[in-house]
Amino acid sequence: MYPHCHQEANYMIDTGDLRKGVTIEMDGALYNIVDWEHIKMGRGGAKVRLKLRDVRAGHVIEQTYDAGAKFQRARVERQPAQYLYAEDDILYFMNRETFDQIAMNRDRVGDLSSFLKENDECSVLTYGDEAISVELPAAVVLAVAETDPWVKGDTAQGGTKPAKLETGLLVQVPLFVNTGDKVKVDTRSGEYLERAS
Repeated sequence: MYPHCHQEANYMIDTGDLRKGVTIEMDGALYNIVDWEHIKMGRGGAKVRLKLRDVRAGHVIEQTYDAGAKFQRARVERQPAQYLYAEDDILYFMNRETFDQIAMNRDRVGDLSSFLKENDECSVLTYGDEAISVELPAAVVLAVAETDPWVKGDTAQGGTKPAKLETGLLVQVPLFVNTGDKVKVDTRSGEYLERAS
């Protein structure tokens, strides 16, 4: 569109373009945005507080920037993949186009591993030749492995109880959900959405 512009300009984003899941590059490190919030300051100023997960090391940091600050968006590729299995702290995926196996340390996948069951479809995110994380659908269906039975006469309106799902994830579910039921869970918030058939 603008031939005189340097191509890298397409990869600079400012605080208005930040979203959960976007990967940015700072000081040679890759950070995935876990959460962000705008903070209004007195006299019309604004700041943005970011919760960032270091993609390679796995730890989370919090930073505050002026609204309008610019960030280098990392050139992350998405590959359609299937989750195969976990062995100790390594998760194995298969690229659905090339059938190559991709191994990734659990730290890189973070909390998302508690939504994955064998043969689930997802996307593996790569930076150059390096697998850095996964991207899941907005919701997944998981079976309830363990929850207290519903007692007839327990009529608490909107009442919930804890349920342990097949992947080990703990979720609050309505009282009518039983062990063996399948439930749909939001992969961003970890919350119960509905009972699945």
